[in-house]
Order: sequence, then C-alpha cells, then structure tokens
Amino acid sequence: MSTPDDRHKATGAPFAPAVSHGVGPWEGAWPQDPRLDPELLGEGDRRNVEDRYRYWSHEAITADLATRRHAFHVAIENWEHDFNIGSVVRTANALGAAAFHIVGRRRWNRRGAMVTDRYQVEHHHPDVAAFAQWAATAGEGGTPLRVVGIDNVPGSVPIETHDLPRDCVLVLGQEGPGISPEMLAACDVVLEISQFGSTRSMNAGAAAAIAMHAWVRRHTFGQRPTTP
Repeated sequence: MSTPDDRHKATGAPFAPAVSHGVGPWEGAWPQDPRLDPELLGEGDRRNVEDRYRYWSHEAITADLATRRHAFHVAIENWEHDFNIGSVVRTANALGAAAFHIVGRRRWNRRGAMVTDRYQVEHHHPDVAAFAQWAATAGEGGTPLRVVGIDNVPGSVPIETHDLPRDCVLVLGQEGPGISPEMLAACDVVLEISQFGSTRSMNAGAAAAIAMHAWVRRHTFGQRPTTP
C-alpha cells in the first residue's frame, strides 16, 4: 500500500493542508442544554477541546472535569522555563490530573499551556514546608498523599519497576539542578526514568509526561510494573 509520502514523491503534488479543528455555528434550532454557550452556538467553537465538549461553556467543562479527575497530582519546584511549565499543565489536563502545583516561584507565561490552564486546578505553595504540610492531609478523607519525586539522584528507583501509589503527588525539579535537598527530604520515594543514551537528563516537560502516563497505565489500565 502506498503512503502519502510515496504518492507525493511519485506525483510531485503538495501535501494536503491539515484539517482545521473545531466546528462552525450550530445549524438549526439551538438545543435547550444549560451546559451550552450561546456565543459558541452562534459563532462556532474553535477551541482546543475534546469533541464531547463542543459548544460547552468554560464553567460546564470545568464542572464536568471535576467529576473525572484522577487521584494523582503533579508539582513542579522552582522551574524557570515557561514553555516547560506550559507543557506540564497541558499534559496534566490531558491525563486528568487532580491538580497542578507550583512550589516556589509562581509567575509564568501561560501561552505554552495553549489555554488548557483555564481548565486545570492550580495551587501555589511558597516553599517546601508549606507544600509538605498540604500533602500531609490532602489525600482522601484527610489522609496523606505520598510525595513521589522524579529525579535521577543516587538511591532513586527505576519508575518502570516501581508500583506507583494511587494517591500521590509527582514532584519534578528544574531541569539541571533537579529537586532541591529540602524537597528530596520530603519525598516518600524518588524515582528515575531509565535512560539509554549519552545525555544525563531529559527535558523536564517530557519527564513529567512520562511520570504522569506511568500513573495512568498503572491505575487506569491496571498495568503493574514487572521487576527485571
């Protein structure tokens, strides 16, 4: 079977343009659904949302997401690169994180989140002590959330072989310096992502995505890790 690339090489024809996302104005009589936004019904919905949320108001989407969120949280400590922060927020939204947490430096340019930050619960903790105090009672029924650090430090455990706890907060440090000594002391366990190339570390946003997806695989799809 020929591929689009094969057909392009054979004919010299340009690739077809990407299909634009979204829908136009609602055709016909408007449905009587309180979740729908009259402005979007009238003008169309070009937002970066799942099809099931087309024409829904921001408030309706946020309320529905609140009933679907998973038990894991994700936290970043003293990150400096706004693009990476936006990437983590976008992934946290896509994978249904309970909330996104910033420990330390708070201000960041939200453009990298592609507006997904509007639908994601966000909390700020001024320092590690405040964060640890929050985690001590943030679990179901006031129980502690396990603090799971993601960093390749001495003594860390491969994330691929560790059984991630259901109720936890995944913590990632700034690319380069990593998690601070104070945060490492607050962690119940520190996991590392196995690497096989020459670089010592990977992009922090990518590491966050891998860690969150590892939780989803374990607790949404029931895929238990295997010990080599």
